[in-house]
Amino acid sequence: MSGSAYALVVLFAINLMNFFDRQIIGGVGEGIRREWGLSDTALGLLGTVFTLLYAVFGLPLGRMSDKAARKYILAGGVFLWSLLTALSGVARNFSQLIVTRLGVGVGEATCSPASTSLIGDLFPTTQRARAVAIWMLGLPLGLGLANGAGGWIVQHWGWRNAFYVAAVPGVLCAIAALWIREPPRGTLEPHAVGARVRPGNPYRLVLSIPTMLWIIVSGALHNFNMYALGSFVAPFLVRFHRMSFQHAGWVAAAVYGFSGAFGLVVGGALADRLYRRRVDGRLIIGTASIAICAPFMFLGLMRPPGDIWSFALLMGTGCGVMYAYYATVYSTIHDVVEPSLRGTAMALYFCAMYLLGASLGPVGTGLASDYFTFQAASAAGKVTPLPFGTLMLAELRSLVGEAKGFDLKALEPFRADGLHTAMYIVPVLATILALVLLAASRTVKKDVENLQTWMRTSPAKTS
Repeated sequence: MSGSAYALVVLFAINLMNFFDRQIIGGVGEGIRREWGLSDTALGLLGTVFTLLYAVFGLPLGRMSDKAARKYILAGGVFLWSLLTALSGVARNFSQLIVTRLGVGVGEATCSPASTSLIGDLFPTTQRARAVAIWMLGLPLGLGLANGAGGWIVQHWGWRNAFYVAAVPGVLCAIAALWIREPPRGTLEPHAVGARVRPGNPYRLVLSIPTMLWIIVSGALHNFNMYALGSFVAPFLVRFHRMSFQHAGWVAAAVYGFSGAFGLVVGGALADRLYRRRVDGRLIIGTASIAICAPFMFLGLMRPPGDIWSFALLMGTGCGVMYAYYATVYSTIHDVVEPSLRGTAMALYFCAMYLLGASLGPVGTGLASDYFTFQAASAAGKVTPLPFGTLMLAELRSLVGEAKGFDLKALEPFRADGLHTAMYIVPVLATILALVLLAASRTVKKDVENLQTWMRTSPAKTS
C-alpha cells in the first residue's frame, strides 16, 4: 500500500470515529432523556455544547495545521476525544455529561483542518473530490453505526455502555496516525508554490475570497440541518412512528447514515468529471444535490404514523443525495485557497458553520419541538397556556431540575406531534441552501483564476 493510500485509509477511520463519537448521543439520546426526565431542549443542548467548543478550538488548531506536523495533531486529538467519550459513560447527571461532551468537542476539533490539509498535499487537483469523498465516507458510516449500534446497546445494555464501546477504536486510530507520511505543502498544485504565503493577515486573506464567504454561509445552513437530523431522527421514529429503540436506531442508521455513501461517492465522481469541463462543475453538482434533497425530505415528513417504509425511502433518498455537498464544497475550498492557508480556511469554515449552524440545529429544533408540544397540550386543555417567553424560561429551569409552572410529564403524549412539526425546518433551510450554493457557483471561476495567476508568479518554497 502506498503512503498516500495508507494515509487516506487512516484518515477515513479517524473521521468515522470522529462522527461515531459525536453522533452516539443521537443514538442513545432518547434513553438519556427518559432516564433523567429531560426536555427536547436539554437533549438538543447536548449536541450544542459539543459544537461550541469544537468551533472555538478549531481556529487555533487550524493555524497549527498550517505550521506543525499534522499527523501528531491528529494522534493527540483522537486520543483525547476517545478518553472523554469513555468518561461520558460514568456521568451521573446532566451537568457531568455536558462537561465530558465539551471535552470531546475540543479533541475532535483537530480532525477536519489537519485531515483536509493532508489530503490537499497527498492528492493532485483532479483527484481531490474523490479523495475527499472517500475520507468523508466516515461521516455516513460513523453516523449510521452510532445510530444503529447505539439503539441496540441502549435496548440491551443501557446507554452508558455505548460510550465505552465507542472509545476503544479511537485509541487504535490514534496509534495508526503516527505512521502517516507527512507530505510537503503545495507540491502537487498545477503551479507548485510549496509553503509560500501571501503577506497579510491569514484570516482576512481567506475571507477576501467571495466564494469562501458563500461556502461559509452554506456550511451554517447545511450543518443546522445535519445536526438537527442527527439529534432527532431516532427520537422521531420512536415517538411518531412508535418504534422500539433498537429498530429506530437501525432505521435511522440507514436513513441518515448509510444512505450518504451513495451521495458522497457518486457526487465526488461527478464533481471531478464536470470540473474537468468547467471550473464551476463541483458547485453545480452540489447545488443540484441540495435542490433534489429538499422535496424528498418534505414528502418523507408528510407520511402518516406507522408508514415507516415510505418515510425511510423518501427521507433516506433526500439524506443520501444531500451528502454530495461534502465532496463538492470541501474540494472547492482547495480550488480557491492557496496550500499554505487551507488549514486556516477549513478552521474558519468549521468555526462559522458550527457556531452559526451545528450549535443551533439541535437546540433550535429542540426548542421548536418543545414549543409545538406545549401548544398541542395547551389546545387539548392539558396545561395552562403560557406566553412564549415564560415557556422558554420554564424550559431553561427544567435543564437543572427546577421546572415550575407546569408538569413536564403532562407533555409526553404530545411530544410526537411537536417534534414532527419542528422537523419541517430542515427542508425549508435546504431550499435556501441550494440558492446559496448557486450563488457560490457564480463566483468560483474568477476566484480560481486569481489563485492560479498568483501561483504562476509566486516562487516555490518548501516546508
